[in-house]
Amino acid sequence: MTKRILIIQTAFIGDVILITPLIRATKELYPEARIDALVVPAAAKLLQNNPYLNEVITYSKRDKALLTMGRMIRNIKARGYDMVISPHSSGRTHLLMYLSRIPIRIGFDRGTMPFLLAAKTPHPRGIHKSKKNLALLRLLTEQTFDHQTELFPSEEDKAQAKKLLAPLADHMLIAMAPGSVWATKCWPVEHYSELAKALSQKGYGIVLIGGKEDRPKCDIIRQSSPDAINLAGKTNLLESAAAIANCRLMVCNDSGALHIANAMQTRVIAFFGPTVQSLGYFPFGPHDKVFETALDCRPCSSHGPQKCPLKHHNCMKQLKEEAVLSYILEHIS
Repeated sequence: MTKRILIIQTAFIGDVILITPLIRATKELYPEARIDALVVPAAAKLLQNNPYLNEVITYSKRDKALLTMGRMIRNIKARGYDMVISPHSSGRTHLLMYLSRIPIRIGFDRGTMPFLLAAKTPHPRGIHKSKKNLALLRLLTEQTFDHQTELFPSEEDKAQAKKLLAPLADHMLIAMAPGSVWATKCWPVEHYSELAKALSQKGYGIVLIGGKEDRPKCDIIRQSSPDAINLAGKTNLLESAAAIANCRLMVCNDSGALHIANAMQTRVIAFFGPTVQSLGYFPFGPHDKVFETALDCRPCSSHGPQKCPLKHHNCMKQLKEEAVLSYILEHIS
């Protein structure tokens, strides 16, 4: 009988949000089992209050990598897991699973060391990443599962979000998240500024979302829309999720903000430049919209480099704020 299960995803914030259907489905399959998740510290907050998890374990994999990995192996061994499931296909993750001596090790047949897995399946193509993650469970069952992502802000998170949004309580709110870890994924800040200005003039309330590293961009946007509320660097991830849940729309890049909005079932407009939807990270809501342009150089990588390889960044520069404004005014009322 499977009593203890570990789910590993040590990639980015968006990737962790996209395992929430896998967590829920695993609990559905094994309702009596203890289920834990292993993530990087920056993403741990996202899984707080998740009713399908017993514990969230953090792994600072880049901090003294070998020493930290050794400690984590001992930690995992001591917990006595029967099964580990990981959609993260790095060699380091496969090695961690193997050296932790967990009998049932499930993952995708890709990466540098998939031979260390006890059971593996091909990585699907042409579907959303959340559905790809659920494909791992085909090794255990023929049952199908809902791929809707989810986050669980606490009542305190919701109250804090409501307090921060109070100055625009009488407005229809539109969130904007201009940042990304990858510079070429970012729609130019001047486009965000012009869009925010036009929407403010139409009576919409603008809410700027991001981490402290995104605050300079959000400050620039707020100069064109002085009534905008700048939450960049002021909220934790679940407070941001609660704030986004109060917005009618999220306007963002191909970034973690997109996945937070999908998890809170807030409508999304996303800009895709160096990346493309076929990679599987597109917004999946029934009324979501992706703005992109047809260029032969797209995609230039799976994440988007820090600088445009061709030095023009036309994939983003050619997406004009006038078209986005027109779409919003027609579809968001």
